[in-house]
Amino acid sequence: MEDFHFELLEQIGTVSESSKGWTRELTLIRWNGRSPKYDLRDWAPDRLKMGRGISMTKDEVLCLRDLLNSISPDSSSDSAVYAEQLN
Repeated sequence: MEDFHFELLEQIGTVSESSKGWTRELTLIRWNGRSPKYDLRDWAPDRLKMGRGISMTKDEVLCLRDLLNSISPDSSSDSAVYAEQLN
């Protein structure tokens, strides 16, 4: 397994927390000395383990923000309704 290094630059916020104490967080992180990226993933309480996540550039985060802002609070998350909207 290839070694990787990360530097947590900023904890922006917690999205959720599991009953076992894992938190899903949005952070600004530098992977392997590369340019910082925004990162959304699960972290163990001791930060020694992490779940799979997604890293995004600032432009991608801003695009995602715009997409999320376009979702109506009244919209249903029911997949059947979503499927109808696609047709």
